[in-house]
Amino acid sequence: MSVTLKDVAQAARVSVSTASRALTGTGLTSERTQQRLTRIARELGYRPNPIARGLKTGQSRLVALLVHNLTNASFQVMAEVMQARLKAVGYQMLLCIGGDDAQQESDTLTALVDHRIDGLIVVPTGKNGAQLKALAKDVPIVCLVRRDDATDLETVLADDPQGAYLGTRHLIELGHKRVGLIVGRQDTTSGRERLSGYVRALREAGIPVDDTLIHAGHFVPETGATSCRKLLDLPRPPSAIFVANHEATLGVLRVIAERNIAVPDDLSLLCYEDMPWFEWHRPAISIVDNGARDLANLAVDRLLQRMDAKGTGNDGVREYRVGARLVQRDSCRRIEVASTRAGKPKPSIAKPSAAKSPSKSSAAKSAKV
Repeated sequence: MSVTLKDVAQAARVSVSTASRALTGTGLTSERTQQRLTRIARELGYRPNPIARGLKTGQSRLVALLVHNLTNASFQVMAEVMQARLKAVGYQMLLCIGGDDAQQESDTLTALVDHRIDGLIVVPTGKNGAQLKALAKDVPIVCLVRRDDATDLETVLADDPQGAYLGTRHLIELGHKRVGLIVGRQDTTSGRERLSGYVRALREAGIPVDDTLIHAGHFVPETGATSCRKLLDLPRPPSAIFVANHEATLGVLRVIAERNIAVPDDLSLLCYEDMPWFEWHRPAISIVDNGARDLANLAVDRLLQRMDAKGTGNDGVREYRVGARLVQRDSCRRIEVASTRAGKPKPSIAKPSAAKSPSKSSAAKSAKV
């Protein structure tokens, strides 16, 4: 049977109220008594009942993180950072997976209310704004990565317009005029904003926007595979593909391998959001880094401040942005102009010299925004 607070009090020959004050550290008992009761509780194997304590204090010490999936490496990084941050200040984190599905998100939010969470960080689907607004009356909430347009909740976002602009401009500066884009759904913040950055870079370079080069879809590997096949089957396929839908990257890499396409000799490849193995891949894959750790830390900072201030209303709500940066590795190559026998120029992809291999420093160049 589990050891109760009453058992600890009897073993220490004190009242239950004294034992409770000592073990909760309220400061109403002497330091000597507190140390003795803590030792006895540890020896007996006593564990406090968090549900009972939550009913008494009005705090569960639980904070929930609701994300779409763990395929996305950024969500994995965010979960690790948040769990460590919250644990350091005495909270336990509940990790919830919503599958980017509105009904699953709604059911999860209902379950979290039943668990009396003290705070919530959510990557919203954008389909349950009314439910989030109702929950925000009692629980501090911070939206992450995506904005819920039906609410005015405090939101932490990556600078996706600038990140996509930087990536597209990089490919254009390498000489690519036909850049394929695989991006997220346009009813999501990241999907819309990354497309806007791509379009901005093309227009600044005087390159017409070609709708056949743009494919938007769900955040799954299948989107990448289907979109990549369509791009490569065009009469004039792109010389570079910008995968701005992170989960789609695995599908793109599979199609490239199936067709024996050499990166970057046959096709330049740039991906949005990093994965640990991207740097170890051969060739190492160039990326636009969305700053997952900074996003997680900022979201926790904002949530803790709202929780400490007991601020569950929407007064003074702000939107925060974390800068994106381009990390140049080895998967993108410059296109040079070679002359044909008819005297007309045609583009060709410049291959790296056999005499020189890229140095570690040059392969890891990055430009910060």
